[in-house]
Amino acid sequence: MANYEHLYIVTYDIHDAKRWRRVFRLMKGYGDWLQLSVFQCRLSRKRHAELIALLDGIIHHSEDHILIMNIGPAETVKPSVVSLGKSFEVQERQPVIV
Repeated sequence: MANYEHLYIVTYDIHDAKRWRRVFRLMKGYGDWLQLSVFQCRLSRKRHAELIALLDGIIHHSEDHILIMNIGPAETVKPSVVSLGKSFEVQERQPVIV
């Protein structure tokens, strides 16, 4: 099976500053930073599952909140986005260094 990827928007509200920094550093390895607690990620099923597992291990479920929105297949999706100020660009396919 090909490395089929979907585009995701990940947004989070983390109560503790130390946990917020851990989540932010983790997210920088999975996608492009759009705004303070918002990332755009292009992920295969495997990387999506890895990200969820890692985030699940960082957050406190009674205090923190993470939303992962599946926008659709990365190669064909054309998000309808209104962007004021800085421009919004859909994340392009890039090599992943592990």
